[in-house]
Amino acid sequence: MNQDQLLIVLILLATMGMFIWGRWRHDMVAGGALLACVLTGLIDARDAFLGFAHPAVVTVACVLVLSRGLQISGAVDVLTRHLLPKQAGPMLSIAALTGLGAFLSGFMNNVGAMALLMPVAMQLSGRLSLTPGQVLMPLAFGTILGGMTTLIGTPPNLIVSGFRHESIGSSFEMFDFAYVGVSVALLCVLFIALPGWRLVPARKQPGAEGFDTGAYFTEVRVLKGSKVAGMHLREADAALGETDAQIIGMIRNNVRINAPLSGRYIRAGDILIIEADVESLTGVIGALGLELEEAESAREENATEAEQQGKTQDEIPASPDAPETDKETEAEDEVAEPSSNGEGVMLMELVVRTESSLQGRSARDMQLRTRYGLNLLALSREGSRSRARLRTMQIKAGDLLLMQGSEEALAEFAADHGCIPLAERELHLPERGKALAASLIMLATVAAAAFALLPTAIAFAAGVLASMALRTVPLRSVYEAIDWPVIILLGALMPVASVMESTGTATLVAELMMQHLAQGRTLVALGLILILTMLVSSVVNNAATAAAMCPIALGTAATLGVSADAFLMAVAIGASCAFLTPVGHQNNTLILGPGGFKFGDYWRLGLPISILVVVISIPLLSLVWPM
Repeated sequence: MNQDQLLIVLILLATMGMFIWGRWRHDMVAGGALLACVLTGLIDARDAFLGFAHPAVVTVACVLVLSRGLQISGAVDVLTRHLLPKQAGPMLSIAALTGLGAFLSGFMNNVGAMALLMPVAMQLSGRLSLTPGQVLMPLAFGTILGGMTTLIGTPPNLIVSGFRHESIGSSFEMFDFAYVGVSVALLCVLFIALPGWRLVPARKQPGAEGFDTGAYFTEVRVLKGSKVAGMHLREADAALGETDAQIIGMIRNNVRINAPLSGRYIRAGDILIIEADVESLTGVIGALGLELEEAESAREENATEAEQQGKTQDEIPASPDAPETDKETEAEDEVAEPSSNGEGVMLMELVVRTESSLQGRSARDMQLRTRYGLNLLALSREGSRSRARLRTMQIKAGDLLLMQGSEEALAEFAADHGCIPLAERELHLPERGKALAASLIMLATVAAAAFALLPTAIAFAAGVLASMALRTVPLRSVYEAIDWPVIILLGALMPVASVMESTGTATLVAELMMQHLAQGRTLVALGLILILTMLVSSVVNNAATAAAMCPIALGTAATLGVSADAFLMAVAIGASCAFLTPVGHQNNTLILGPGGFKFGDYWRLGLPISILVVVISIPLLSLVWPM
């Protein structure tokens, strides 16, 4: 072992140790490894940041943006409503939810797919009388498994494809991973749905994401063409029952009807008073073709006020001393509203304190829209129901308010009126046009990459540009959608991993493995690469694991004199199978709190799945990718 090889081994060992220790973020550690290689002369300073121009890094960033478009447009909500069974038992329900998670994560970011389906899993656990963790862990593992089925399913696949391009001059295609990945994912999902979910410890949830907000009372308008228009109330209530919501009143022609008769017909233009939790609101609105009344009336009132302002200015003679521009500015300032295109707008839950100045006042009294540019979308009051309209309902101490507006306006309102912000909420109101556009953009992008019409990175960059042009992703959300620590991690580790090849370290490690462990047997070597990658990815970020293991896989194949494809695919599969710990994958970490899990709970289901992956993958890899 020469000096350069010794240096890169020491740097990589230190890097892996820092990853496992977890004291600093992965992107910080990766940046440190890159700088260490530059300072020791292993990487030329002019080449230090070439990793950020790697097609895999660009593709990962673009996939995250397109995934965000699918998420916020409501496209996935449509799939959820049509593909998940409503009254099935635990086995079929968990199979459908886990399968849907695996399918989505094949074409969008794994964490995004998990975040979309977590509220569905929580509701499903209640219907099935299971603890949240018994549904959340199968879903988390399903979304991880789905990532191994396509090129864009998870960053490790893109990294593996990049190493293949650098090694033999051609990358893996979009669905090359599906030959083995689909079989592994399908059989593992079946195992999870049949006996697997019973292995999950039935931990009691310490709290629903930290606190329980209870049910909100909100008003929704029945649009023309809505599914409930022409229905009896009892039929609409039955449809809402699937989303854990109920109708508690109706407003027609500005007259409120409390406890309306179940045989009353619903007409377009009626306002229904709905009781639902935050997670159910999207399902309520999207499933039945409704619209939040406060958001709609905000646009109408602002348009009316603006028109009245114009009429008033036309009727009152202008003062000769008042400049025309000042009057125009005053008219604009009178009517403030959240951005109509959704940019910079967020949802926040606020609790009203006992000393708050809001007590006894309503949204109309406070002129929320004109003074702050805020909308009161819903109100939660434990144990009582008001007979007033939402905009005229008098607020009390302890009420939870679901407010919509800019971050600055919400912060100002909370400070002015003695409210405590509880949580930012995700409420993606489905828009059919944008949902269709987001879906078509993703399909066209995948097709362009799959049929080699465009290079993968170029195809997905074009998809992002189309998303921005059609506003399926608000412009300000484009950069927020990108997981920058992952991008920094990938860009920094690419040059570091290449040093293993340029110094011959990867070949040296592979030779040692062959001599002392595999002893020249190809299938044993393939199994070692797969198992070692799985073990490392249980404690280290999967992208970092793939970047570190690809050179070793290439070196092993070169030592044995066989094709490297099977070994690279083994790295891709192993990096996507982090089931043993809560820190191996972000989706495992996401369910740690809501599921009430302990660190050692994951291996009970994760270990059998890991063994199943190895048993299925090795013969399939040798069959599909001959060595």
